[in-house]
Amino acid sequence: MTDAPGPAPRQTPRFEQKREMILDAAARLFHLHGLDGVTLSDVGAKVGLATNSVTYYYRRKDRLVAACFERAFSIFDGLVAAAATHPDMETRVRVFLRSYFQLLADIENGARSEIVNFSNLAVVRGEVAEPVGAAYTALFRNMRALVSPDVEEAAARAQVNSRAHLLLALSQWARIWLPRYETGCYVRAADRVADILLHGLAAPAFAGAATTLAPEPTPRIGPGAAAEPALSREAFLRAATRLINAHGVHGVSVERISASLNATKGAFYYHNADKQEMISACFQRSFAVIREAQAAAAGAADGLTRLSRAAAMLVRFQLSDAGPLLRITARTGLPASDAFAVLDAMNRLSERFAGFVIDGMIDGSIRPVDPTAASQMTQAMINAAASATRWAPGISQQNAVDYLLGPLLHGMGARRQEA
Repeated sequence: MTDAPGPAPRQTPRFEQKREMILDAAARLFHLHGLDGVTLSDVGAKVGLATNSVTYYYRRKDRLVAACFERAFSIFDGLVAAAATHPDMETRVRVFLRSYFQLLADIENGARSEIVNFSNLAVVRGEVAEPVGAAYTALFRNMRALVSPDVEEAAARAQVNSRAHLLLALSQWARIWLPRYETGCYVRAADRVADILLHGLAAPAFAGAATTLAPEPTPRIGPGAAAEPALSREAFLRAATRLINAHGVHGVSVERISASLNATKGAFYYHNADKQEMISACFQRSFAVIREAQAAAAGAADGLTRLSRAAAMLVRFQLSDAGPLLRITARTGLPASDAFAVLDAMNRLSERFAGFVIDGMIDGSIRPVDPTAASQMTQAMINAAASATRWAPGISQQNAVDYLLGPLLHGMGARRQEA
């Protein structure tokens, strides 16, 4: 570390209490505004402390960020370790989801401290980035062991890695949609999520249907890449989406977006009024892609095919040259009213997935499940596709549908072939 270490503060019960208050406040603020949208003075104001009092506990903001993740990882590791004591995968997954959803209920009720959302990991920078990343990798390995099949030779490495990545993605996305339920129903929601994840959506008569669908047209906005001008608005939106997903909305500047296209700031402002307007446009672009996929799948013969076709198109889009979709966390770069509108639009699109699920239950292609849980799990899976190649080597645009969508359609217990 660059700053010289001072004497360690004496860790009295009062010290521990204050530190927990700071971590809780920081995690809540990070969840609402992103890592870069919060200062030490913001955290201090939340707990009634001056900034120099906060620095008594955490000398720099990056130390506070690292401490928030360290605490979250520790709590997660405890949940995983408790679930790992069970001998079979089905019980392990159920126990983990029940205990995690109960944790979220306790946080919502004020019985437990807030924990930082792992979706912020992408924007951790500086000296703490490496140790925080290493700690998450260790957590991922533990999660991988949790979802390993009971018969080890039945699964390829990419399959198990994609399961772990999917389960972590589902757990983080749950924080978006669970507040729609009463906290007393969170554990019941966990059981419904586990049921879908373990046994799939497909009704028994459709359980043998292939996950890898016939090639579908990739959703695309504007002219194709071949016909698109090098510095079109679409090019700026695509570049901005990729950079924001990788570095966070506050870690990407107009200069950085322009430089990625070898363009000037003048070219940026020719197509975009300002950074906020561009973020809104990136969201509208992503929502248009989702709508296009849903509309293209709406004419399929049954609800299961409608859902799987739309989801497959979007998974492929995430890994295509035209992708990815903008992460929902980018809403922290917008005014509160615009950020709310983004969540509202995402919820409406998720409701259309729920409509496909209800269609399938009516026509018999989907077994009785919770439509809200199923639609939100589909959305989480699509989001997970954008970063799947990092956590599941061997996943590609060609086999990602099988590895990521497969468990939702047929369940984790279904044996998949290595592509």
